[in-house]
Amino acid sequence: MTSFPHHISQTDPPLSPRQTLPTMYDLPSEDPEEPGLPDEYHLHQPSLLRSTFKPSNYSPAEVFIGADINLYYDNRHLNWYKRPDWFAVVGVSRLYDGYDLRLSYVIWQEEVSPFVVVELLSPGTEDEDLGRTVRQRGNPPTKWQVYERILRVPYYIVFSRYTNEIQAFHLVGSQYERASLTDGRLLIEELGLSLALWQGEYEGINRLWLRWFTLEGELIPVPSEEANAAIVRAMEAEQRAERLAAKLRDLNIDPDEV
Repeated sequence: MTSFPHHISQTDPPLSPRQTLPTMYDLPSEDPEEPGLPDEYHLHQPSLLRSTFKPSNYSPAEVFIGADINLYYDNRHLNWYKRPDWFAVVGVSRLYDGYDLRLSYVIWQEEVSPFVVVELLSPGTEDEDLGRTVRQRGNPPTKWQVYERILRVPYYIVFSRYTNEIQAFHLVGSQYERASLTDGRLLIEELGLSLALWQGEYEGINRLWLRWFTLEGELIPVPSEEANAAIVRAMEAEQRAERLAAKLRDLNIDPDEV
């Protein structure tokens, strides 16, 4: 006679794999050897940051934006690199040597460090993102050490989508100091930009996103938003024309002859 666990009766339906097998939270995308590999969020959020990063004092040809590409920083250790979730360099050619797409960002050739770096917090990278990791003897410097002491990145931002917390750091002298937010926005006057949270739909997903605004807090639209705004303006213009035509007809004036 077949025996059953005491908590499952013979008449209970079998449990589905969805109930018994590990979920995506138990099986994260991070490689244990290299935590922080992109998940779906790490694809969309950097894309939104890229689309809205438009410094007021630099042309697009003078801005390079990298997302999840290798950033090489030490010409004495050619295999040492960091891979920021998102970073922006200003005052450098958008294309490598003015004509080619970059495979990576090599600091000893570019000679310009990133102006701002954004790391998207994940359980596998939290300690290093926030500077809690202690460098082990013989190992490369930590992410925090590279950004603060080697590259001297002026603005370093860490964002957690789990707590919706922005932690911003500004390089003052030789070290990072926590930067305060003004009405929930990080103001970067050198670029004429601010960084803040925005609730809305991007790529068909409605959630709280991190995105760039003007220094005054006005939304910097992505192409789809610009297209929608153009449609709205065209519809409003058509409605105004229709109202004007109706008034002219009330005055016995043919609008087509005006």
